[in-house]
Amino acid sequence: MTRPTQRLLAGLLLMLPVTAAAKAMGADAQTKKPNVIIFLADDLGYGELGMQGNKEIPTPHIDSIAKAGVRFTSGYVSGPYCSPTRAGLMTGRYQTRFGHEFNEGPATPDGSVFGLPLTEKTIANRFKEMGYATCAIGKWHLGRQPEFFPMQRGFDEFFGTVANTSFLNPQNFIDSRKSDQVTPIKDDSFYTTDAYRERAVDWIEKHRDQPYLLYLPFNAQHAPLQATEKYLARHAGIADEKRRIFAAMMSAMDDAIGAVLQKVRDLGQEENTLIFFLADNGGPTLQTTSKNTPLRGNKATTWEGGVRVPFAAQWKGKIPAGQTFNQPIIQLDILPTAISAAGGKIDSEWKLDGVNLLPHLTGEVNANLGRLKPPHESLYWRFGQQWAIRHGDWKLVVSNEPMNLARKDKPASLFNLAADIGESKDLAAEQPEKAKELRALWEKWNAELQPPRWLPAPAAQKAKAKQKAKEKQ
Repeated sequence: MTRPTQRLLAGLLLMLPVTAAAKAMGADAQTKKPNVIIFLADDLGYGELGMQGNKEIPTPHIDSIAKAGVRFTSGYVSGPYCSPTRAGLMTGRYQTRFGHEFNEGPATPDGSVFGLPLTEKTIANRFKEMGYATCAIGKWHLGRQPEFFPMQRGFDEFFGTVANTSFLNPQNFIDSRKSDQVTPIKDDSFYTTDAYRERAVDWIEKHRDQPYLLYLPFNAQHAPLQATEKYLARHAGIADEKRRIFAAMMSAMDDAIGAVLQKVRDLGQEENTLIFFLADNGGPTLQTTSKNTPLRGNKATTWEGGVRVPFAAQWKGKIPAGQTFNQPIIQLDILPTAISAAGGKIDSEWKLDGVNLLPHLTGEVNANLGRLKPPHESLYWRFGQQWAIRHGDWKLVVSNEPMNLARKDKPASLFNLAADIGESKDLAAEQPEKAKELRALWEKWNAELQPPRWLPAPAAQKAKAKQKAKEKQ
């Protein structure tokens, strides 16, 4: 063998391990399961955020999710209230199918206590079965008893509050790294939003080498309005004190989301991470200054202002950047979309109401949108005596009454949302057949539902008093 040939063979042999390693790395990059992050804001309001057209309070990090991916202009939640929306998000099913219609109330006569029914599997349960690390950081609000805590519902770790609480020194707090018990925070420097940011970044670092599901439901922008001087100073130019605190809270949340996004980028995981941002319901405008513009209504109503929310998603390299998606979608879609992204299979036995949105968002399918059906032909709501259905551009609704106190015989109003997003012109009298069609669709869906497992405290107290009065007769 000649010397040049020997040198050539030696060089080829040296290259073999590198080539094999490179191939292995390439294959690993293609087969590695994607991470999933879900940011959930509380009582935010449709008309807030830069991505929604409001420039009053800068939210560059939240806006970046829409810029890097897709903004859903008709993004909905299945309940106009905190806990029902979370129950739907966790399960991918209308929460009214299993009686989780309201926030917590007293135990019902059949012994039901407030909490996501143990018969329901959560998104964390599904991802644990696929080998994911799972973590919930923030406001849980799906049960105050230990059997309902996140650690019993598929999450490896929980750092947050069991229910609504203050931002400073929260009382119903759990840090599962220390204890599974509720332990009030006694630290004057503790501010929930900042603490959630720090724990989220730390948890991602600790799980950087395995696929993970991170659920981060902030208690911002829920009352009470509380903020730190750092963020209050940022909005010193806002004269109205309530609005200034609200702005400071939102800046803290935006910075927290920015820190998590930056951590993902620093680890080189941006192209392998599916990220969602949404709010849990419309804003309670009078209470917190939250804006639902240009929608009618607010939190706890089935008007658009109660159930239509800011909603965006990104998956760099998979979902083309800068999209605006106008067809109706709902938070129930997050579970099947995320599982499909992770390579999991949706089983019909799960009886999901959500759908996989990826075929509607990827560049490959965008060219064929004309042949795709919308993700949903109809979306439905029931909240006590309030209810609604959106079918295409049409919406039939009974709302604008105190929660659970709307009259059963109140006539429904009909709107064409494509022409009237603010639900200002009732077309029920002009389009009686369309109203009848939508009512029949809603009645069919409603017949599939369970009655509420509990009533919210005021309604439950009223019902109890009524029963006592009846017994005395």
